[in-house]
Amino acid sequence: MITLSKQINGLAKVDFKQFVDERGTFSRAFCYRTFQEAGIQFECKQQNISTNERSGILRGMHMQQGSFAEAKFVRCIKGSILDVAVDLRSGSETFGCWESVELSEENNLAFYIPRGFAHGYITLSDASTVFYSVD
Repeated sequence: MITLSKQINGLAKVDFKQFVDERGTFSRAFCYRTFQEAGIQFECKQQNISTNERSGILRGMHMQQGSFAEAKFVRCIKGSILDVAVDLRSGSETFGCWESVELSEENNLAFYIPRGFAHGYITLSDASTVFYSVD
């Protein structure tokens, strides 16, 4: 399920249902059709993994411009992070505004951040792993 931000146009929190049984868990990591149905145009071109050894590590704020601009789809697959996006789109009604989402292996949430946003996170737990896709 995709929940579009009510404060900043373009940001979205994604919650893929997790199925649990005696073997463990299963959930989607990404679904192109679900994004399309929510009106989000995102085509994954690259996937990255970032590991962090301890709580309190700050990663960001990062932003790519021009032909290097990227939309990002971020998940924390081990531990927990506070993920932050800042709207730096020229002419945006919410220019300079920011939104954050706690992402963790427990809550199974993901954060979609469109092009034109600075992005970063701070680790909330030791030994966290962040997996993110870019377009």
